[in-house]
Amino acid sequence: MKSYIKKILIIAVPIMLSNLISELQMLIDRIFIGRLSLECMSAVGNASTPLWTTMSTMFSLTTGATILVSQAYGAKENEKAKNYLAALFKYNNILGFILFLLWILFPQVAFNLMGVDKSIVGMSIDYARYFAPIFILTGVGASISCMLQVCQKTQIMIVYGVSRSLTNIILDYILIFGHFGFPAMGVKGAALATTLAEFLGDMIVLIYVLRSKQLVLKPSLDQILRSRIRPYLKTVRFGAPTACEDFAWNFGNIFLISMLNVVSIEAAGIHSIVFGVELIAVVMIGSVGNATLTLSGYETGGENIRGVWDVVKSSLALCWGISLVNLIIFLAIPELILGLFTKDAGVIAAAPLFLLIVGIDLFPKSGNIIFGSGIRGYGEPGWMLLTQIFGTAFIIICSSIMVLIFHMGIVEIFCLVVVDETLRCLINFWKLRHITKNPAPADVNGET
Repeated sequence: MKSYIKKILIIAVPIMLSNLISELQMLIDRIFIGRLSLECMSAVGNASTPLWTTMSTMFSLTTGATILVSQAYGAKENEKAKNYLAALFKYNNILGFILFLLWILFPQVAFNLMGVDKSIVGMSIDYARYFAPIFILTGVGASISCMLQVCQKTQIMIVYGVSRSLTNIILDYILIFGHFGFPAMGVKGAALATTLAEFLGDMIVLIYVLRSKQLVLKPSLDQILRSRIRPYLKTVRFGAPTACEDFAWNFGNIFLISMLNVVSIEAAGIHSIVFGVELIAVVMIGSVGNATLTLSGYETGGENIRGVWDVVKSSLALCWGISLVNLIIFLAIPELILGLFTKDAGVIAAAPLFLLIVGIDLFPKSGNIIFGSGIRGYGEPGWMLLTQIFGTAFIIICSSIMVLIFHMGIVEIFCLVVVDETLRCLINFWKLRHITKNPAPADVNGET
């Protein structure tokens, strides 16, 4: 178990530090926006959910490449791994540009479907349009992330996280409030700051990749240009269940926000604040999940299926430790934590209950992330889609009944999220144990 923990940390720690730095920057972003008004926070909360859903779909599609590349690498088939990566770089960029056009031209479609209140929908549209250029680089960013992860060369992500986050914080201060002669742009300034900082961070990573001699799986420019679509479609076939799974989760979350919009205009802002705090722990757990996926792919490619369970056990121990530390912090200083984001006395008074709920939620959520990474690394991403469809249906049906029929409030909705995560955690645990105790014959392409 100790040997696996070391391997997990080699991959996960740089990603974790980068993501933590980025998440701290996002929290500071929310603090700045929260100082404007709770309505501004609700506008950004409504806008950021579908935007991040779109971005996570791109990264989720790339999960298929991570599975196939890591399995090929584990089987010592480096040229096959390079072919997958070359196709990924080429066709992910095309997809990213299409997503940019959709969000720059038609953001109002998503917000109308979400039922965003007319008093804030204009701010949500502004935020989306200033954020949209990020999608131009999302394709290459997702491809680079896959390559760095499999090559176990993720240290550059720390530099990315620091440079991106410091730039974002400085630009937030200047553009949101209007300092140093710049106009106060409010919500638009927050989105523009994020976009400019993201471009800087992506350029740093891209320069590193172009100059590095240590990336053994890096495809040449000629390979990328000549790559056919068939390897990409194969990665999409493996990534599509994960992308659909993430979309289903995010669709459930968007529906949840639409129900919170029924409760009150402020409820969506409270949701954005509370679950934004939880995200600090989630990005740490997600980084361990990235390592779990890669190492599970290695073990599967090397035909050591039972080793997948050893990887998962080691990862779960790390993640539950992270969850426990966060729960203790949430219980120790709840008012101080939420007081950073809002001056609303009612929200601050309810802080202990809100943070207790999300602190408990971390345990089943981390189980889902780690069990799911093991199942995907083995080559069965479709299973996670099935359990997420169940979870999304559960959320939609139950939240509709709770809000529209019984007129329940935000606390009950938060508790519903915990129940959903717990049910899926138990189901995914059973599936992974079944796989590792009764492994089916599998080839290095992840096909069973």
